[in-house]
Amino acid sequence: MSLKLTQKHLLKPTHEFELDDDQINIRIKSRVKEEMLSVTLAVLNPEPVITRTHLEFVSRVNGEPLVSLALSKPNVTEFNNFVNKLKQKALEEYNSISGINVAANPIALNNNVAGEPPEFSETSPADISKTKKVDVESIKHSINMLQTYVHNEDIQPFISALESLQQAPQDHSKLVEVATVFDKLETSQGAVLTYAPYIILMLSDDPFGN
Repeated sequence: MSLKLTQKHLLKPTHEFELDDDQINIRIKSRVKEEMLSVTLAVLNPEPVITRTHLEFVSRVNGEPLVSLALSKPNVTEFNNFVNKLKQKALEEYNSISGINVAANPIALNNNVAGEPPEFSETSPADISKTKKVDVESIKHSINMLQTYVHNEDIQPFISALESLQQAPQDHSKLVEVATVFDKLETSQGAVLTYAPYIILMLSDDPFGN
C-alpha cells in the first residue's frame, strides 16, 4: 500500500512523494520536463533535520539530504501524517536488514498533530570518521552474496571497493571509498542492501547509541 504527498509551488516544479514498499519515489514535474528518482528507505536517518523552509531526511552514510519536504505543504495535517509514516518506514526498513528488535530498543515517533511543524531534534549526520571495527568475514560474505545474486554491472566498482577494504580493514581511506561508491549506486542501493545488509551497518551510526 502506497502513501502519497503532493507539494505544489507557484513558481517551482511540483514535487510528488510516494512511499512504496522499501523505497520512496520522488517525481518532480515542471511545464517542460518530468524527473523521477527513488531512494531506499533503509539508508535514511529516521530523524529528520529542519531548516528554515524544509524538513530533510539525510543519508545514514554521508549525512547528505536525500528527501527534502517543504514545511507544512499542502497542509499541516497531511504533511505531518506523511512525515510520521516516512519516519516509521525508514526505521522499520533499517531494523529489517539489521535484525534490530524494536521492542527492545523503542524509539518514540512524534505525533505531529499541532498546528506548527514539529520541533525534531537535529541529529548529527552519520560520521564514518568515527572509529569502526570492520568485520572482514562479513565483508567477504557480502561480496559473495553480491557476486552470486546481483547481476548488475553498475555494482562492480562497489564490489572492488569492498575487496580493497577486505584486504586492508584498518585503512580508513578504504572505508571512505566504500561509502563514496555506495552513495553513487543510487537505484542499485536497494539490491545491494537486500543481499548485503552488513553494508549499511558498517557505514551508518548505531541508531540506539549502543
